[in-house]
Amino acid sequence: MKILVAGGAGYIGSALVPELLDHGYEVVVIDLLWFGNYLQAGVKVIQKDLFKCEKKDMEGFDQVIFLAGLSNDPMAEYSPSKNFVYNGALPSYIAYIAKLAGVKRFIYASSCSVYGYTVDKLYDENSPAISSYPYGISKLQGEFGALELADKNFSVISLRQGTVCGHSPRMRFDLIVNTMFRDAFSKGKIIVNNPSIWRPILSINDAVRAYLRAVQANYSIGGIFNVASDNYTVGQVGDNVRDDMSVLTGQKIQIELLNRQDLRNYKVNFNKAKTYLGYLPKENITDIVKNMYHHLDTYGDLSNDAYYNIQVFKKIESH
Repeated sequence: MKILVAGGAGYIGSALVPELLDHGYEVVVIDLLWFGNYLQAGVKVIQKDLFKCEKKDMEGFDQVIFLAGLSNDPMAEYSPSKNFVYNGALPSYIAYIAKLAGVKRFIYASSCSVYGYTVDKLYDENSPAISSYPYGISKLQGEFGALELADKNFSVISLRQGTVCGHSPRMRFDLIVNTMFRDAFSKGKIIVNNPSIWRPILSINDAVRAYLRAVQANYSIGGIFNVASDNYTVGQVGDNVRDDMSVLTGQKIQIELLNRQDLRNYKVNFNKAKTYLGYLPKENITDIVKNMYHHLDTYGDLSNDAYYNIQVFKKIESH
């Protein structure tokens, strides 16, 4: 099977592409390389704006995995216009030309951010998506555009991901568990903005498992699937990271509670992905923290701008 990974040199792609190769798939990556290229030698990487892709660029591929776009709220709020272009229009366009080229499946990296604010409810794929933030709105638009193209010959799977965290060759420290890990190690203190807010957390290794299950699913399967490792309050995340890092470092880690308002609050049911895709998460926050700790020597300066998508994006925008 031949798979095109759009945006495959980023945080998720740098962990996913090696696994796809290990499973025997032929993989090609198209990426602007905003964040560099940490993929193993031998991977075919085409540095190209996805909007410049045409039908001929998609011909010969069985599946397309779309990981591209602006990846978080700070980037979306810094440039709302590019957020809606790259997260709303681009996935629809790539799905459109992929379908024209005879691709059988399009897998879209969506986000649980589309749910916005929920109160004491476990949201499934039929629950209302009511995000009022540019990032969540744009991810929903991209998802809708791709799903509109689905038919019996073109399977579209949208994976609504929890906040992806953990170690990747293209590392980030602007994600909740990763940020707390950084602060615990470098400052001996974890800041918890609002301990009562819920978040679905997705280990990057569990994210890779979800994409593999989507690739391998029968072509009759399509639609929206929530994927997470589990749901946690931000307070739980902070306590878990503190406890794990205290054991790993032998140092006492402090918790600082700020109780700041946050209008993003959601927890999700991911039974549908278990039932239809065979997705079974294997990792928890302790696994995420231990994996990052074991790679600590490879990170260098944890404050390096390269680890923060918004910092890289601002530099790109300024040129």
